[in-house]
Amino acid sequence: MSDKFLQFLSLTKKAGNLVEGYNKCEEIIKKGEIKLIIFSEDASPNTINKFTNYCARYEVPIIKSASKEILGTTLGRQEIKIIGVTDKKMSIKLLELHEEKIKK
Repeated sequence: MSDKFLQFLSLTKKAGNLVEGYNKCEEIIKKGEIKLIIFSEDASPNTINKFTNYCARYEVPIIKSASKEILGTTLGRQEIKIIGVTDKKMSIKLLELHEEKIKK
């Protein structure tokens, strides 16, 4: 895995600072504990719309990243469409790494 964003995402999971999946992300974002939402490129329009509204309400940044398979493989699953990051410093680092990736 040469992608620094995906490497750091894996580290974030190992540190216990990720919430995986639609229902868990919805529950935790309503508590105000999510600092960053990451969508797969192939998340459904309904999921994107719902969480875009939540993110606007709770002032949470959004990243649209790799495919559900790539995100899933990175996190030790078959596929995943939505992830929430609960640590502020890790979310800032992921945003920085994503920006670097886009600029390349």
